Amino acid sequence: MTGFLARDDLTPNPIELARQRRLVRGGYIDLTSSNPTHHGHIFPAELLERAAGRYWATRRYDPEPRGAPAARAAIAQYYADRIPACVIPPEQITITASTSEAYGLLLALLTDPGDNILTPAVGYPLLEYLASIHRVELRPYALDERRGWRIDPASLRAQADERTRLVLVISPHNPTGMVVRAALPALTTLQLPVVCDEVFAEFGHGIRHVPPFATLHPELPVFMLNGISKMFALPDMKLGWIACNLPAHRHYGDRLEILNDMYLSSSSLIQAMLPTIIGEGGAFVGQMRDRIQRNIHIALELLATSHRVTVQPPDGGYYLFPAIAGWPDEERLVLHLLDHGVLVHPGYFYGYERGTHLMISCLVAEPQLREGLTRLLGAIAHP
Repeated sequence: MTGFLARDDLTPNPIELARQRRLVRGGYIDLTSSNPTHHGHIFPAELLERAAGRYWATRRYDPEPRGAPAARAAIAQYYADRIPACVIPPEQITITASTSEAYGLLLALLTDPGDNILTPAVGYPLLEYLASIHRVELRPYALDERRGWRIDPASLRAQADERTRLVLVISPHNPTGMVVRAALPALTTLQLPVVCDEVFAEFGHGIRHVPPFATLHPELPVFMLNGISKMFALPDMKLGWIACNLPAHRHYGDRLEILNDMYLSSSSLIQAMLPTIIGEGGAFVGQMRDRIQRNIHIALELLATSHRVTVQPPDGGYYLFPAIAGWPDEERLVLHLLDHGVLVHPGYFYGYERGTHLMISCLVAEPQLREGLTRLLGAIAHP
């Protein structure tokens, strides 16, 4: 395993070079954006001001290794209010600055150099960098596209060996939108800790309520990751968390507390604001969810007009991952689309190289989404 970034080629890839050229020529419609603040999803400023004001009025620095008690209590209540309800006491919650940091802490906690972890075959580029930092191998398990991108249990079992230390599950999955709805016997057989990334849990589509993963596998150590970046459209406020079920807390809680105490990355201000954000931000989340669901419906209707496009309605999240017929070269297709003024990501950006797939974000504003998809459909009609 090579050193982190030491020998990696950091020169821009052909898609990035083409994007830069297109930007100079007159721009494009970006259908890849995952930044809610760029598309009108703005959390109420008056609520944030009120929450922050309470902190400044009584400011005092009392660091806690797991995070501020009031913030952890608010997160515990969030899980109690999920459907189905999930009992996670405050002492089983660790506050971080982001889910990315949470991933890093859990790799440090659960793995040693040379170990491996099981990850979805349609993956997320961040994981490759984190795995490189911690000198662990990513072993991809298959998602069955024909069955709505469900986890393939045979692949999951086949990828595990004596150096496998955890299974990563993403539910709702990015970018396919798959939600794990029931217990997976293959996980019970493996008896490995499970890290479940649930950052899109509030954005159900085909399924109204995304079940907390710990309710599906109470017998396994489960670490659920989430935060305010996606849920409340607050990527700039920097707060995430790790919620441990009882087996995870019993086996790993003390060591996780020590690791988090080394950094204490999340600011006292945002932790003090969190009870207000969670307690009073539900209406905003509902409005954001409605807009995203409407955009997904619009995108599915438009894409259905082309015989070249096959797209699975997602269970949740705000991405689509359609297959495109007649274009065997993903990179050529993405460059062709850029020439027609629309930016999308190819499937190989997510480690998936079967067929031709594109990643489309339905977070973008409706007019931008409609125009971008209209351009896309016109362009793919002529290989």
